[in-house]
Amino acid sequence: MNSKNFYEGFIYDWWKNLDKLVFFLILSLIFLGIFFSLVSTSLIASSKLGTNNYYFFLRHSTYVILGLSLIIIFSAIREDDVYKIAILLFIIFFVSLLLIPIFGVEVKGSKRWLDFTLMPRFQPVEFLKPFLVVFLSLVIGSRFTSNNYFKFLLSTLIVIPVLFLLPFFQLYSAFGLFDTPLAVGLAHCLFTVPMAVWILEGFMSSIPKELDEMAKIDGHSFGFFFLRIFIPANWGGIGVTIFFCFMFSWVELLIARTLTGVEAKPIVVTMTRTISASGIDWGVLAAAGVVTILPGLVLVWFVRKRLIQGFALGRVK
Repeated sequence: MNSKNFYEGFIYDWWKNLDKLVFFLILSLIFLGIFFSLVSTSLIASSKLGTNNYYFFLRHSTYVILGLSLIIIFSAIREDDVYKIAILLFIIFFVSLLLIPIFGVEVKGSKRWLDFTLMPRFQPVEFLKPFLVVFLSLVIGSRFTSNNYFKFLLSTLIVIPVLFLLPFFQLYSAFGLFDTPLAVGLAHCLFTVPMAVWILEGFMSSIPKELDEMAKIDGHSFGFFFLRIFIPANWGGIGVTIFFCFMFSWVELLIARTLTGVEAKPIVVTMTRTISASGIDWGVLAAAGVVTILPGLVLVWFVRKRLIQGFALGRVK
């Protein structure tokens, strides 16, 4: 009896808190897809593949049942728990996506699959998509900072480079800039310059205006004030800006791999091309890894004091 009351209460709470409009729209799209799967694939399955007329329909229905089960399960979980699970799965599948250049399996000329022992073959990017949406919604709606510009920057940091890949490729090919260092440099400037301006704005706006007024009273020119007073007061912010801009350009892979071929490929692209039909060239991969790490270590060593000062002051408030 208690068990029955528990399930009745659970179903009642689930139905009460469910967004019924969205749920029914999803169901409508699902059943519409099942209908088209039934009427459009039967002839192909029987005549060209020699299988049962309802092969694709049954296969599609199986995935529909699995998807509906996941929808119901996640809709019954508390919102806080959904965010925790989504972040964990986002990290897992994002790491899986990074493993594709090394352990990926090529299917029909495209290396997008992972095939591990005791696991079915899967595409990490397909599992990453829904959890990326939840992760970005968490970033935009979070309360860890009231700075909406910072939230917008975080939420678009991954999406914007992907949107610009095809226009960049076509534009640079038309002007003969493909596979040149200038192509990668210009593309990185499009993202690093706004990020640098945004970071420095926070540090420079915190400098009291009284410093400028005192410099004028003492008879100093604007150039003296800017070079001898204003810039030294912002060394912490400059150190943080140099660190983030350098690390973005140095380890960025997506744009660099799209806009380069042989002559101008950066070190991170070289690391992804150490895999051939004969296996992984571990010597070249290890050497490229060391070369990739060393400039970052050298940069951190020389700007470590300014970096610590900048992080201590804090940009996001």
